[in-house]
Amino acid sequence: MNITLLKALAALVPTSVLLSASVVLFLRGKTVSSLLQLLGAGCLVMVVLTHVSEALQLFPWMHWGSEHSVGHYLDFTSAVLGLTLFPVGYLFHAITK
Repeated sequence: MNITLLKALAALVPTSVLLSASVVLFLRGKTVSSLLQLLGAGCLVMVVLTHVSEALQLFPWMHWGSEHSVGHYLDFTSAVLGLTLFPVGYLFHAITK
């Protein structure tokens, strides 16, 4: 089995838990902070799914792993958004509580 696939599947568990908790938080109280957390967690799951797709060589037209490719920019943009939106949403939630 591919080591990249194993790492991506291992990362899928905590990101899925993070996404599930964000969905529950958003459904309990629809606030801006919970929406930011939900969007950030969704972006982090997208990062993991791009790595799964890369390991399984799905969508070869995206040229996974190559610089300046659609797959690279999808992965990078999702990572930046996820690592920005989720902590900002968490910070706003902590401040308002």
